[in-house]
Amino acid sequence: MAKPVQLLSVATAVPPHILKQRDVAAAANAIFATRYGEFDRLSAVFNTAGITQRHAARPLEWYIEPRSWPERTSAYLEAARMLFVDAARQALERAAVLASEIDTVVTISSTGIATPSLEARAAAELGLRSDVRRVPVFGLGCAGGVSGLSIAASLAAASPGSTILIVALELCTLAFRLDEFTKANIVATALFGDGAAACVMRSADKGIARVEASGEHLWPDTLDIMGWNVDPQGFGVVFAQSIPPFAEANLGPAVAMILGKDGLTVDDVDRFVCHPGGRKVVAALERALALHQGSLDHERDVLDRYGNMSAPTVLFVLDRVIAAGLPDRSVLTAMGPGFTASCLTLKKAA
Repeated sequence: MAKPVQLLSVATAVPPHILKQRDVAAAANAIFATRYGEFDRLSAVFNTAGITQRHAARPLEWYIEPRSWPERTSAYLEAARMLFVDAARQALERAAVLASEIDTVVTISSTGIATPSLEARAAAELGLRSDVRRVPVFGLGCAGGVSGLSIAASLAAASPGSTILIVALELCTLAFRLDEFTKANIVATALFGDGAAACVMRSADKGIARVEASGEHLWPDTLDIMGWNVDPQGFGVVFAQSIPPFAEANLGPAVAMILGKDGLTVDDVDRFVCHPGGRKVVAALERALALHQGSLDHERDVLDRYGNMSAPTVLFVLDRVIAAGLPDRSVLTAMGPGFTASCLTLKKAA
């Protein structure tokens, strides 16, 4: 009988530069206030986002100068490789697994383009084998942490005995734009930070938790809710619809449907581990999932300290939930471009 897929470790890493929200707000005011008539009205988001600070690939001064696509890409390749190695090494150490034992690497990132992909650039420094299988995944956005775990779990189940490393890494700040006078750009400037998270998974008898199930729900006609526009300057954020009301109205039924396929209901879940897209999103998630107000405490703490890092953010929350004592059954959930909801159910190891 095949052994269940186990989560062996979770680790997180952030770049060295810290952006205080008050400093970002002041810089944004200097850049946009006299050039964008709506800025004064929109600037309240810096105070209401639920963020005190974020980490960034570059110091604040770097972002207040015009940057070309090649400059952004160069910054992505340098900072992402270092962050990849940092997160992966911590995850391997926590799992008591050597880099040479890794059979497959799943890399999740949607904030830069790297060919060869990041795991190839980090392979020698990490000590990965020459026959390691590489699965780079682009375009999942904020849902990438949960979807990436699901992909890794499927690969582990398909190759019993194999060991999978997943790294979700985003450098969202590299998409900050000085030339886009839009609500979406101001909101992104107030929300996004940089970070990485890594996990090790394997079909095994023991681990932190076993993967019970996973699933996704893709809503039709929602391509404009979240994504990137690409132009000579780089990525430009797309937020064509307000996410909090969409999440409140639609996430609950989608999660119930995903859980129902595996014979579970919302009442079977002891703790939802959610991607905290912003303060209003967290509150909307609590209402959508019929949770008590304030239940998503670790989500709010991660948002306050790190901002919205896209894909790895939910894994930062998971790391905190594990440290506090993982409940019997947890469901990770995140929404991202598509527009999609992704879920993964974890059962605490006996």
